Amino acid sequence: MTQPIINSIIYSFLGIAILLVAFILFEVLTPKHNLRKEIIENKNLALAVVAGAFMLSVAIIIASAIH
Repeated sequence: MTQPIINSIIYSFLGIAILLVAFILFEVLTPKHNLRKEIIENKNLALAVVAGAFMLSVAIIIASAIH
């Protein structure tokens, strides 16, 4: 009974780690624009929507790959 729970926890952390790596890679590949600065300081809503859509799409891909 505990093995499926442990597997779920491991896959959850693995998915979160891959998502963070993908976001960092996305930030590195766009050197002209600091995403955090644009979203937080300049309140760029369009960039926030694009970043959210990117994170959501990568999360769906990771979830389907792990499952």
